[in-house]
Amino acid sequence: MELTHLRYFLEVARTEHITQSARNLCIVQPALTMAIHKLEEEIGVPLFKSSGRNIKLTEYGAHFLSRVQPLYEEIERLPQELRSMASDDSVKIRLNVLAASSLITSAVIAYKRLHPEINFDLTQNESSSLYDVGVFTYADAGKVKPDDDEVARFDEEIFLAVPNMEQYRKVDRISLRQMEGEKFIGLAGTKQLRSICNEFCRGLGVRTDISFESDNTSAIKDAVAAGIGVCFWPEFTWGRAERRKIRLLRIVDAPFRRDLLVTLRRNKADNRNTENFYRFLVAYLRKHFRRHR
Repeated sequence: MELTHLRYFLEVARTEHITQSARNLCIVQPALTMAIHKLEEEIGVPLFKSSGRNIKLTEYGAHFLSRVQPLYEEIERLPQELRSMASDDSVKIRLNVLAASSLITSAVIAYKRLHPEINFDLTQNESSSLYDVGVFTYADAGKVKPDDDEVARFDEEIFLAVPNMEQYRKVDRISLRQMEGEKFIGLAGTKQLRSICNEFCRGLGVRTDISFESDNTSAIKDAVAAGIGVCFWPEFTWGRAERRKIRLLRIVDAPFRRDLLVTLRRNKADNRNTENFYRFLVAYLRKHFRRHR
């Protein structure tokens, strides 16, 4: 059934008059009559019957009207709903943040100050592809080919953060093999960084004893400062360590680095707001990395 024929049927059912319906629809009467007959032939039952100079709905026509009218009204509303969705979607940016979450949150707050009309949905889902801007980390991003429209890459060294205690005060580098038996503090909730660190340690044949985990970097920093354990510390995204409490030691066993990827997906009819935030975020990270080098 064609939508045009359904529209013609609804108009004839409303006026109960072919000539008046044809005028309202701005078509000639024979074309309207033919369309109604074609609809009846397709359905296989009569929808109208003559009643004097007018026409009336048959029993089948009345039932057809009761089912078709709400569906047709729903279809008519659909374009406006889609336009409204597109309008709302254009000012909403979906972020999938699997690395550097504290730094990315700071960037979002800074952007919101400049553009309060923009809304953000933040998720942490490794398997999701429903995002506009993604932040991921890999040991070697050269082996990864994201299925996204644009990718910006940053790299940073990973240090070992230790409490500022006597045994560490005269060293600025260390072998992980020297840390066998030490308590390690792990970052929960960011599987990618944890996987990178675990893979690096396995490659060296070093086993880390995780005594405490937290998804809050501030809690981890406080735990290291208190002497509860040591942790792996990304050079730029975690910021500078408070030297009075924490020392960052370079790991000498092998180059220990990670790549940070910021990606853009053009998912919308209007991607300008998404692209503007992506450019802002990339510039924000570059400035942060330069400042902390």
